[in-house]
Amino acid sequence: MTSHTDAVQALADLNRKLFEQAVRPLLHDGDLDGAGIFRSLAAGLAEDTGRWQDIQTRYYRGQLELWSNLVAPAGAAAVKPVASLDPSDRRFRAQEWREPYFNYLAQSYLLTTRWISEIIDSARLEPHAKRKIAFFARQLIDALSPANFPWSNPEALKLAAQTQGDSLARGLKNLAKDLDKGLVSMTDESAFEVGRNLAVTPGAVVFENDFIQLIQYRPATATVFERPLLMVPPCINKYYILDLQPENSFVRFAVEQGHTVFMVSWRNMPADMGHATWDDYLEHGVIKAIEVAAEISGAQKINALGFCVGGTLLACALAVLRAKGRDPAASLTLLATMLDFCDTGELSVFIDEAYVRKREQDFAAGGVLHGRELALTFASLRANDLIWHYVVNNYLKGRTPEPFDLLYWNGDSTNLPGAMYVYYVRNMYLENNLRAPGRLTMCGVPVDLGRIGLPAYLLATREDHIVPWQTVYASARLLGDDTSFVLGASGHIAGVVNPVSRNRRNYWLNDRFRDDPGQWLARAVSHPGSWWTHWSAWLARHSGGRVTARAPGGGRYPEIEPAPGRYVREKCG
Repeated sequence: MTSHTDAVQALADLNRKLFEQAVRPLLHDGDLDGAGIFRSLAAGLAEDTGRWQDIQTRYYRGQLELWSNLVAPAGAAAVKPVASLDPSDRRFRAQEWREPYFNYLAQSYLLTTRWISEIIDSARLEPHAKRKIAFFARQLIDALSPANFPWSNPEALKLAAQTQGDSLARGLKNLAKDLDKGLVSMTDESAFEVGRNLAVTPGAVVFENDFIQLIQYRPATATVFERPLLMVPPCINKYYILDLQPENSFVRFAVEQGHTVFMVSWRNMPADMGHATWDDYLEHGVIKAIEVAAEISGAQKINALGFCVGGTLLACALAVLRAKGRDPAASLTLLATMLDFCDTGELSVFIDEAYVRKREQDFAAGGVLHGRELALTFASLRANDLIWHYVVNNYLKGRTPEPFDLLYWNGDSTNLPGAMYVYYVRNMYLENNLRAPGRLTMCGVPVDLGRIGLPAYLLATREDHIVPWQTVYASARLLGDDTSFVLGASGHIAGVVNPVSRNRRNYWLNDRFRDDPGQWLARAVSHPGSWWTHWSAWLARHSGGRVTARAPGGGRYPEIEPAPGRYVREKCG
């Protein structure tokens, strides 16, 4: 039987491993110990020694006050906390953290957190270097929280005593499972299964190649719009973010509105597909899907929708087709999509010349970017919520996470071809080449987003830390005058997956699209509920008349297998 000492050591090793994996994408070219980062910080502080000394003095004074409060005789007058516990910080919300010793640990930690943040804020550094250092420091701060260790978490200690150690035994079992998996479990994965209670909108796979399966959904109405709707999801995750459970399925909503919906299901790339390029994803993925959807439906034009990087691929594909004299689409919808990568949000800390050059070297001979690396990268952007909360809950308290479909999907990542990935991060994230007409050549032709010339609907979400809404606003201005920009509430996923039936959140509209983002928002009108209804009314105007509902497939495209198909079930393993 595993001893308590072994359990503590395993947890400590896991904490160290998670921290190293979270910061590793930031470190490269011989700087794997972070020494260069801290040399840069020291150099920046040396330019303002007075400010540095003031920060140090206040920090040491605060720690002395904390210690004096802890050792003060019982019954001494209450002293105002040196570092107040934020009620919104769920790490220290429980009453157990109000006990003197643990209150001291929490306040000392928060005081140190403030000290490190002030040091970084005061350093005179180039903006990208400062963002990188701030991110690196935040990973360290989050990892070293006293809430993350069994000996300094009063909630875990109390629960262990109450259960006579059973909570620790359950935690060890959870830890062993996650060590095998390589990721912290964020939800009860046994509660979900793709095809059983996720991605269950009826349909069939009607086409497949080495890159995609194309799903056509069965109609829910006697008649449908003439023009079908093709959805292109992000290739870094599974498509079923748009088809979760029936009550929050965007696909089901679109089908019920009378659209013939096609969905691209990206393949989880094996190692021998590591040489696949961005152009391959356009030609054999998006463009092929457009052609098949048009042929099956018999429509001269389709409506097209893309989400996140799926939207970037879709816009590029339409620009390629326009450059080749083809005009297959009647409208374009982009959800949380960047075309102008002027501000890439918190992901910008990962992307600089040294990082991109290193990844180009890594994938020069092929290979895939493992989905687990992408998942951990995104989780590290919200480490307290998406890593350490579950370390505490699963291992220190021995609990099973609550079932949550969004978090199940979040952990179901896909592998990407290395060649495609490095092209994307260099040309979009690092050099922002896509926004410049003709600067990039794709599938043999120069691309110009301004020539797409379609009615466009762009949705951004106000709290999106992956695709900042101001960047979507800048992207919308590349597409011409017939563009509708809508700002939804919440973040990158929850703001998009906002079903009408729940009547939650709100969205903002403002037709004055030439204002700067701040002016646009100041003059925008808030509307209650989901943006889905507004989009549905907009799309109906571009969908043609009504025709008899279409069954999946037909002609050269018989049904291959029922939806959701094989590709979406493949794990990145």
